[in-house]
Amino acid sequence: MVRNGLFLLVFALLVASGDTMGAASVAEAEALKATLTPMGAERTGNTAGTIPEWTGGYTAADPAYRQGDKRPDPFAADKPLFSVTAANVAEHAPRLPEGVRALFAKFPTYRMDIYPTRRTAAAPQYVYDNIFLNATRARPAPEGIANGVENAAAGIPFPIPKSGHEVVWNHLLAFWGAARETRLSTYVVSANGQSDLTARYREVADFPYYYPTATTATSGPHYFKTSHIIDAPAAKYGEGYLAWQPLNIVRDKFAAWRYLPGERRVRRGPSLSYDTPDPDASGFQTLDEYYIFFGGPDRYDFKIVGKAEMYVPYNNNRFYLTPSRDVLGPNHANPDALRYELHRVWVVEGTLANGKSHIAPRRRLYIDEDTWLAVYSESWDEDGRLWKLGHGTMYLMPEVPAVVLGSQFVYDLVLGGYVLGFAFNDETVHYKVTAPHAPAQLAPEALILGAGR
Repeated sequence: MVRNGLFLLVFALLVASGDTMGAASVAEAEALKATLTPMGAERTGNTAGTIPEWTGGYTAADPAYRQGDKRPDPFAADKPLFSVTAANVAEHAPRLPEGVRALFAKFPTYRMDIYPTRRTAAAPQYVYDNIFLNATRARPAPEGIANGVENAAAGIPFPIPKSGHEVVWNHLLAFWGAARETRLSTYVVSANGQSDLTARYREVADFPYYYPTATTATSGPHYFKTSHIIDAPAAKYGEGYLAWQPLNIVRDKFAAWRYLPGERRVRRGPSLSYDTPDPDASGFQTLDEYYIFFGGPDRYDFKIVGKAEMYVPYNNNRFYLTPSRDVLGPNHANPDALRYELHRVWVVEGTLANGKSHIAPRRRLYIDEDTWLAVYSESWDEDGRLWKLGHGTMYLMPEVPAVVLGSQFVYDLVLGGYVLGFAFNDETVHYKVTAPHAPAQLAPEALILGAGR
C-alpha cells in the first residue's frame, strides 16, 4: 500500500528515530524556507505532474464574504478526471486505504470521483512564523511524547517529524483558527438504511494554543476548549457538556463537565476521550474517533509507516452546500456530494501500548501533509478484523486562510451502518470563525446559561 521510495524526505531519520527525538536541528529547520512548505510538506509536486507544486495555497476570498455566510465552491466548474468504481478498484488499490477498498467490496454502488489536485492549504503568517520556531524548540513532555508536548505554541509542533507520536500530535495541534461558533448535527444511518437525526447542538470552541498572541509561556495548559448545548431531539434539549483538551495528559489531564436540565447543576464528567462511546452516535463511534482521531494518543505505540500518494476527500465545499438528506445514502454517503483529489499523506499505525486497553487495539491514520489533519482512519477489533473506516471531508476557508477537517463519516465495516458527524449543511450560519471568546464562556458555569438560550 505505502510504497517505499516515494516522497521520502528524511526517511533514514524517520526509521531510525524514536519517540524521544524531539526538536529538529537549525539546519533541518531551514528546509521550511526552501524544499519544504512552511507547514513542513514537500513543496514540489510529484514526478508524474498529478500533484502540483505548492505555491502558497488558496487565499482568494470573495470581498463580499462575511463570517457565517455559506462559503462557495471556488472549483465548481471542475470536472472529474475519472471515477473509481467497483469495476476498476483493483487498478487504483495502491492509492486507496484498506478501509475504502473494503467499502467498495461491501457496496458495489460506492464511487469516488477524482478531480484535479489543488493544493489550497494555507495559514496566516503568524502560524508560519511559529512553526519555524517550534521546529527547533518543541519537545516531548518529560512524561514522554505519548503523553504530551512542551515548548510549542501557535503552530505545528513538529513540522519535520521523527516519530509516529510527533505526527499524531501535529494532527491534534493542527490549525483551525483561533475560535469558532457553529451549529452542528449528528446523523446515524443504520444497517437497514434508515437515517435518524440523533443530535443537533450549538458549539462554541476556542483553540488557546492558536490565539494570535499565544506564546509558549501564555498559551496555557489546554490547547482546545469546546462547549456543546443540545437543542434537538426534544428529549435531550438543554443538555450540555464542556471539554478541555490538555497539552500534557499526565500533568493536566482531560477536564469535562456535563449539565442535565433535570438536575439543574453542572457535574464533573468522565474523560471525553479514548473508547468511551459517543452518546450521540448510537454506538457507531467512540469519542476518540471524533475529528478522525481525538484526545490522548497514549493508548497506542504510533509508528510512521511512510508517505504515499492517495485519493483523499479535499476541497469539499460543494459537500456543505448539499442538504443532509441528499448526502445520506442508505449504505454510504452519496458519491455525487464528494470530491476526491490525489494528495500525499503520512501513514501512521498505532498498536496497543503495554499496560493500556482499548476496544480497537490497532488503528491506522492517514494525515494530509499540507495541513497535518487526518483524512482517513482505520480500526481493527480484538479479533483482528478490519472494523471501522473514518472518512473526513476537507473544507476550504480562504478568508482565514485555512483548510480544515469538517464533517466526517464513520463506517462500521462489520455490522454495516454509519454515522455522519459535525454536519452543518442545513444551517443558515456556516462555521463562523471568531475572535477568542471570554474565558467565562468556556467555563463550567456557562453550561447553565447556555442551556437557557
